[in-house]
Amino acid sequence: MGTDDDATMRTMLHEIAPGTVLRDGIDRILLGRTGAIIVLGFDESVEAISSGGFDLDVELSATRLRELSKMDGAVVVDRSAGRIRRANVQLMPGTHVDTVESGMRHRTAQRTARQTGHPVISVSQSMRTVALYVGELRHLVLDTADVLAKGELALSALERYRARLDQLLGTFTALEVEDVVTVRDVVTIVQRMEMIRRISSDVESATVQAGTEGHLLRLQHDDLMVGLAVERRSLVRDYVPTGASAGVRDALGALSSTDLVDLSVIARAMRLGGPGGADLDTPASPRGHRLIAKLPRLPLPVANAIVSHYDSLQALLAATTDDLQEVEGVGRARAFAVREGLGRVAETSLV
Repeated sequence: MGTDDDATMRTMLHEIAPGTVLRDGIDRILLGRTGAIIVLGFDESVEAISSGGFDLDVELSATRLRELSKMDGAVVVDRSAGRIRRANVQLMPGTHVDTVESGMRHRTAQRTARQTGHPVISVSQSMRTVALYVGELRHLVLDTADVLAKGELALSALERYRARLDQLLGTFTALEVEDVVTVRDVVTIVQRMEMIRRISSDVESATVQAGTEGHLLRLQHDDLMVGLAVERRSLVRDYVPTGASAGVRDALGALSSTDLVDLSVIARAMRLGGPGGADLDTPASPRGHRLIAKLPRLPLPVANAIVSHYDSLQALLAATTDDLQEVEGVGRARAFAVREGLGRVAETSLV
């Protein structure tokens, strides 16, 4: 259920971002210094807790949303059809539904979202705040300027972390070529990559919430993240036991911020360093996925076949052009290109 709520929340953040009809209507309500409850769904579960008001079937627009919110009751919107279905409705969700809110409007909104499963927006008249409720989740909708400010701070952190990661990767490649990598080296890189992934998620959230105003933020974010997904995927395939890659990615994503600073915890999540995962000085040998991914114009199936054939980076680096031709899909020209490419990567890393 939590996963479904997260997906719906992301969708809703798109739908109430600046430049959308819903956001325009919310902004008008705030400017008019009135409150509102807007139910973004229309079915039997909503009807069952609705009382009074009047039926409508009009196209959703910002001005209509503003005018209908002047009344004390809730406005019910059919998201799928883009229509306003009911207005001035008294919502009566069950009192058995838990809520952590204190204000009557917010308590009703949260209970309605939890009971019906539909997103609900609550606009506070006194606090001039907007809250979005999706299932068990609550999100405070910030002003666009505040969202962009938070996004720029996260982007600045992302830039620093990416620069440091690139430095570490240069050293790490040299260690791989010399075959002196330890579990500590691997989990240090993974730790930095996971931190970057989480900061990236914050920047992406800001770009979504900023709507049309967040395009520059997104461009900078996408530029900083170029190639990182491939690096991360290749690194996991290089060192994690065969067949456990997907589980390891989930395990890393589930680590708390406190666990993420402990290299031993990361090693255990990656199933490295012995049964306990605590011996960070255990030698670790890559299979070669990360280095061969650096070669241009080499199809992924061919790259996988080459790595599978040798199963270790050192054996791959020692392979001659004639040896490489034994791999299915590798002809003489491609074998020569792979041999020369790996040689350049190794030489550059050592320099």
